[in-house]
Parts: sequence; C-alpha cells; structure tokens
Amino acid sequence: MSDQLFETGEGTPQTGVRPEDTPLAVRMRPRDLDELAGQSHLLEPGSALRIAIESGEPHSAIFYGPPGTGKTTVARIIAARAKGAFEELSAVNAGRPEVREVIARARERRASGRPTIFFLDEIHRFNKAQQDALLPAVEDGLITLIGATTENPYFEVNSALLSRTQIYEFRPLTATEIEGLVLRALRDERGIPDPPDISAEALEMLTTRAGGDGRVALAALERAAEATRAAGDSEISVAAVEDALQRKALLYDREGDKHYDYISAWIKATRGSDVDASIYYLAVMLEGGEDPRFIARRMVIFASEDIGNADPQALLVANAAAQAVDRVGLPECALNLSQAAAYLALAPKSNATTRAISKASAHVREHGAAEPPPYLQDAHYPGARQLGRGHGYRYPHDEPDGVTDQPLSPESIRSERFYEPTDRGAEGELRERLERLRRLRSQD
Repeated sequence: MSDQLFETGEGTPQTGVRPEDTPLAVRMRPRDLDELAGQSHLLEPGSALRIAIESGEPHSAIFYGPPGTGKTTVARIIAARAKGAFEELSAVNAGRPEVREVIARARERRASGRPTIFFLDEIHRFNKAQQDALLPAVEDGLITLIGATTENPYFEVNSALLSRTQIYEFRPLTATEIEGLVLRALRDERGIPDPPDISAEALEMLTTRAGGDGRVALAALERAAEATRAAGDSEISVAAVEDALQRKALLYDREGDKHYDYISAWIKATRGSDVDASIYYLAVMLEGGEDPRFIARRMVIFASEDIGNADPQALLVANAAAQAVDRVGLPECALNLSQAAAYLALAPKSNATTRAISKASAHVREHGAAEPPPYLQDAHYPGARQLGRGHGYRYPHDEPDGVTDQPLSPESIRSERFYEPTDRGAEGELRERLERLRRLRSQD
C-alpha cells in the first residue's frame, strides 16, 4: 500500500476519473500556497502554520471553518511538502478499525525513523470513543494529526485532544477573493474549456451570492458556463448565474456554534437598539430552523435583563410573544416574534435590576443571610408574640402616604445600595421616588 493515500497533482487516479471530467472546483484546487485564496491571517509569511508547511514538518492541528474555505486544500499542500508519510481518512466513512490500521503503519514507520502525518476530515463526526483512540498516538508523537471540521471544535472535539493540537480558524472568503477564483477559472488551462465572457453584473452576483464558499462559486460558474454555451450565447448573464446558484442553503446549525453566534448577535443588536439588525438576526434563526420557543425564552429573559423597569411593558410583550409561539406555531408565530423584537429593540434600556440582584446575591454569598428585624418576622404561630415576633410593625396603609419611615432592611445592610435605577424611560420616575423613600427612612 502506498503511504501517500491520495495524489496531490491534477489527476485523480485512485478513482479512475479523467482530470478533465472532474468538477471545476477539483481541477482548480490550488497546488501551492501562492495559489490559495484567502486565509492570509493564517498563512502570511513568517506565520507558524506557513513555516510548518514550508519546512515539511507540520504540527498537530485542527482546521476549523465553513465549507469551501480551503481546509482540505491546505492539508493536501501539506501532503505534497511533508517529510514523511501522509495518510488521509474521512470520519464520514471510517471508524476505529481504520484508525488502528493507520496507527499500526505509523508504528512500523517510526522504527525506521519516518514520521506519519494523518489527515482526518470531518473529525467532528467521530464520537468520544473514536476520538479517544487517537489520543495516545498524538500524545506520544506517533502521528501528527491534522483534523478538519466545519463545527466549532470546542463543542465537538474532546478537550484532551484539543489540548494537544493547535486550532486554526479558516474564514469565509471575501467577495474579492472569490472573484479572483472565478477569473482564474476563466483564464487557466485547468478551468472552463473555451470560456465565455462574464458580465460585470453576473460576476458581482456570483461573488456575493456564493456566501464565502469558493466551492459553491466554482460549481455555479461551471453550470452557468455550460448553460451559456448550450444557449449559444457568448457571455454569462445574470440570469444564468441566478439559475446556477438557485437559493443557497443557509449556513446555520441549530445544534452547534451558529446557534450560539446568532442568538448572541440578536441579543447584542437588540440591546444596542438597532431594530433592523435585531429583526435580521431573528430572520436568520427562523430561516435556519431554530426552535422559535428558544428565541421566545431569550426574549422574556432579555425584557428583564436589559430593559427592566425602564419599560415594564416589555416583559408583558415578550411573555405574550412566548405564549403566541405555543398557541400559533410556525410559520405565523414569526409575526409575533418580529413584533416583540421590534418593541424590545426600541424600548429604553436599563440593566439596573440585573445589577441589583447580582450585587445582592454576591453580598449574601460573602456575608451570609442577615436576619430580618423582629417586627418583620412571622407572627402567625402560637407563642410568636412572646418571642417578640411582629411586635412594633407599622402597617404602611395606616400612614397618610402609604409609606412609613420604619427601617425594613436588616440592620447590618442598611447602608448597602443594591438597586440604582437609571434615568431612562419609566425608570427615571422610579429613581426620583426611590430617592424620596431613602431620605424618608434616613438611610442616605
């Protein structure tokens, strides 16, 4: 068996497919770092990853990023430069037996002083036991592991394995970088045969609608070029690109980090009172298949955490939206969630009650629970009066203004201030009333 489990040139002899019959994205796969589009933040001259690749001595790493950003391409460039055997498996169709075979061959090679570099694509598809099988070999240096994943490795890869690898995050390609890929495919001998021209408008649509995925852009270009030739046209049009792209699948994983990224973005946009951004992120989540009940729960939390008494109505709106989600369901409940998102974004903001409970809880954890004054304690059981419980309590409704000046906090915390309302929205009126009450009780 060959140590090199795939070819890094133009052909694909292991499949028997002629190079000219392979997809455009395969034919145009970069053969060296200078041809690679994007990822300059990882591969700039002098960077750790570039030095490792150019020296032929890579270190164990996890390549993390969206599809079509060059993870496998960089792995294959490593394969071409590696000073040692390079093996590749995909976790989609491999398991522990295949991994054990790789490790066994690596052990044989080490006896002769030859290292093994093991590229495992879709590493997130391995379960914990399968990932654990890799750990001793990585820890012992028997193999240099390069894993590729579209999922956040901090969620999907064992922490023990993460601690022994360097994580490199691949970013979506920019429109400019994708444009470079497209134009190269129209010029390069490996690219589109007898290439038609492409209008500026079609090129712009292709580069922006590809969603940062170079593979999507090249596949759409190939289909659009074929359709253009079949129609007898000389230029790829906007209509041809639109037909080739169709509707791009939304990159959203409700079980992974996108789930957290978009709800985080929604919270921060809504907190920042940007109603358009708030509704946009809401739309992304709903279009991506997010559970609307999850969104509604976050809205109810947000109404108290970030608006509070600046607009007490916000909690009622959020809670009503949550009830509507249960009563109406999708797709109509999107209307209720949109209404609530707009209200929450435009409401005055205050986190005073959030800070108040945090500060009070911290005080209790540090100092323990101070006992209420005896006149506030329960006096409804036999013998309570004899113990002084409830004696001396002044009933506020008997006072002219419905307020007494009787201290109501434990004596040890009467100088503490937990709730400090802002002057925003309805909380401004509460602030004035609070100041009067504190003066009345002579606590200021």
